[in-house]
Amino acid sequence: MFIVHQPSNMSTVAARFRLDQGWSVRAKDWSPSEWLPVKQMPTQIHMDLLANGKIPDPYVDMNELAVQWVGEKTWIYKLQFTPPTTTHKFTDIVFEGLDTFAKVTLNGKEILSSDNMFVSYRVNINDAMIPDQENLLEIEFDSALTKGRQLVEKHKHEHDFYVRQSEAGRVAVRKAQYNWGWDWGPILMTAGPWKPVYLDQYTAKLDDIWVQHLFGDDLQSCNGFLFANVQGGTGADDTVKFTLTLDNETILEAESKVDNNGTAQAPFELTNPKLWYPFRYGSPVRYSFTATLRRSSAQLDTKTRLVGFRKTELVQEDDSHGKSFYFRINNIDVFAGGSCWIPADNMVSQISPQRYYDWVKLAVEGNQDMIRVWGGGIYEDDAFMDACDELGVLVWHDFQFACASYPTYKSYLDTFTREATQQIQRFRWRPSVVVWAGNNEDYQVQERYKLDYDYANKDPESWLKSSFPARYIYEHLLPELLKEHDPHNLYHPSSPWGDGKPWADLTVGDMHQWNIWHGTMEKYQDAAEMSGRFVSEFGMAAYPHVSTNKAAITDASQLYPGSMMLDFRNKAIGHERRTATYIAENFRFRDGFGEFTHLSQTVQSETMRWAYKTWRRQWNTPGQRKCGGVLVWQLNDCWPTASWAVVDYYLVKKPAYYAIARAMRTVDVGVTRTVFDWCQTTEFVDEFSGLKTGQIDLSEAARKGTFDVWIASSAVDEIEVSLTVRFISIKTGKDVCAPIQRKTIAGANRTTEVLEKEALPASIPDADDYTVPFCVAKHDPFVVHATVTLPDGTVVSDSAWPDPIKYLDFAARNVQFAASADGEHVTISAEKPVKAFVFEETPGMKLSDNGFDIMPGEDVTVRVQGSKVQELLWTHIGAKEASMSI
Repeated sequence: MFIVHQPSNMSTVAARFRLDQGWSVRAKDWSPSEWLPVKQMPTQIHMDLLANGKIPDPYVDMNELAVQWVGEKTWIYKLQFTPPTTTHKFTDIVFEGLDTFAKVTLNGKEILSSDNMFVSYRVNINDAMIPDQENLLEIEFDSALTKGRQLVEKHKHEHDFYVRQSEAGRVAVRKAQYNWGWDWGPILMTAGPWKPVYLDQYTAKLDDIWVQHLFGDDLQSCNGFLFANVQGGTGADDTVKFTLTLDNETILEAESKVDNNGTAQAPFELTNPKLWYPFRYGSPVRYSFTATLRRSSAQLDTKTRLVGFRKTELVQEDDSHGKSFYFRINNIDVFAGGSCWIPADNMVSQISPQRYYDWVKLAVEGNQDMIRVWGGGIYEDDAFMDACDELGVLVWHDFQFACASYPTYKSYLDTFTREATQQIQRFRWRPSVVVWAGNNEDYQVQERYKLDYDYANKDPESWLKSSFPARYIYEHLLPELLKEHDPHNLYHPSSPWGDGKPWADLTVGDMHQWNIWHGTMEKYQDAAEMSGRFVSEFGMAAYPHVSTNKAAITDASQLYPGSMMLDFRNKAIGHERRTATYIAENFRFRDGFGEFTHLSQTVQSETMRWAYKTWRRQWNTPGQRKCGGVLVWQLNDCWPTASWAVVDYYLVKKPAYYAIARAMRTVDVGVTRTVFDWCQTTEFVDEFSGLKTGQIDLSEAARKGTFDVWIASSAVDEIEVSLTVRFISIKTGKDVCAPIQRKTIAGANRTTEVLEKEALPASIPDADDYTVPFCVAKHDPFVVHATVTLPDGTVVSDSAWPDPIKYLDFAARNVQFAASADGEHVTISAEKPVKAFVFEETPGMKLSDNGFDIMPGEDVTVRVQGSKVQELLWTHIGAKEASMSI
């Protein structure tokens, strides 16, 4: 039994009591006496079974298969509790989240039936509760897997449940869609009270407080309304006092009566307000906003939130490339470089607030200023959102629809409307949430299955009768709900979306560029030709570090590329051929698990370098913002696996993370050189057979080509910098010709083209010599290496190698190390150019950089935390071993 303790001094102030102790759980078909203790609340069933030794860890080996039965059962949670004595008028029980089909009884009386994981419920229990005595609370969770299948069968004559990824049953259920499995995660059908449960006792209480505001063009004034919603009965003299403070100084106070609808509102105006900025452009300033509810002289409740004031625009204007798509925050054009985000665990209840903070902090440390919360997971946790607000990270949040054709029959629309209303209200006061999107890739499903869609038809009622009824949700219902509850925020109907044009259109809206990895499997070196107006998804898969795979696979004999265990964990369709193809095209295959891990990570890192640098280059100048942002799929993993994530489940960074961080520096230099076809033939028709044939000239890269150098800057002022471009022999480490050196101006918040289509020095003495021995005896390949020195002495660099790397000889690099006296830094140098130098990372280790190239005469110093420098393992392309110690 759990006794809810009450404050020692009874008062009229509303009180909240967490019901987080004393719970137990069992399967409905188990013996009535077979209850398991619940060790943590909130919870999900796999957590409880694992804690009680009833299932193996589903994240280890192939145990995912051994726990599938869990999702097929009905589970009952119970709590016996004695409520506190109260003089308050109301006692409510609040369920912030029930996963998913739940029947709740109190002392045998049903008080709630739920069918939606994303909806919170408040139930008055004055009549059902027994004061000062033991009460029995029970929650019975049906199998969402089974219920989904039943709903599809029930409504199959009303709707065609088209679905990509997993089974159609998920489409009928308002639950995290990835629980049915995805191409990066397991099938783990969760159930349980996944968010807190508590008692509220009050005479009247503040249910919600928020601010709506608008700015003038010059940002010198901000005006709007302060709002509060009151729960419970209202008295004739009920008032709400609003206070806004900054750094403990009161900025304004206002007071309002509570109307008959339980709403209080007061107009306000701020002069020269401190603004909330994304972290790369300023400080994410937040004001303390407090509302206090009073009746006569008695204080009934108080609530405080940290709110930020910012002006947000989504700029979509016609230009020479089509129609722009980029964000403008506080009158500053922002190139949104960041990541897509999936739930950080399959059992989201076990993610601690600190872990959420660590994830967002990691994004900030990687220079990522936007996170897109994907539509197949959850509306993210308050701890995640708190971190984004605090650290200045922009949030693009999808509504929870992904890769399917969703229904609109009445019961479905009703529950979703409640869901969407609650989530809009939940986030409307947060400065980090700058745009909502209606769904993830559902219009791709519409195109794929040729479902009804006529962009010119603007009659929402007719959409409900079409074969793509969810258009009603994305283009009518959600805009109306946002207009009502958060009228000044941005909305985008889908991701991707471009004014009703095909989803792959490069001239308008955002796009998901999956012709790298998926689709036509283009070379990552061709990324520059594959950008859109805003790339909100793209990616390249890679293995996590060896330490992560060793934690997930207990059988050492299975730690080899392509083992059953590794292939089982990698859910990406066709991953074997895709990973192998990209490695084989670019690098020399080597034996061993460590070598393969390094090569897959290098492919991913190189993809990030090409994409982020060349697409950021297309940020161009005001009025010509060809590409407005890049969000990699994906930042994180929900379990230890090989995937597109640039950081693995244990928050261990892959080299790709650092490639993004370098490409997204405030001021960065980029260099590219001509990439010649080595994997695709030049086609012509044979005159005798009439068949298409072709040939590849592998000597082109040695004989000809050009290079470009540019500077990308997100600084709000122009900066004078020093540029040096070297041409360094890969064979000898010496410069093959004199460097280019010049002073130049990096323009403010734009791309500055410094060198365009400059001729490369020939890498063989006679460019017309086609004799066979040239490739061995005469070819002296070189790296084009550009460095920019900023006024404060900071140096940024980039290197363009002669692709493919597999044709190059990396013998005798002579890598050297020097540890600092404090043991926290290591300096790495090399006699000859080194490609993809990587320290093997482990959980708890923190490096200032990794996965970088090393050039002769330009040492690299890395700060090391969480490991002794002498214990670091390292490798690079062409190294003799998979990993070597310093």
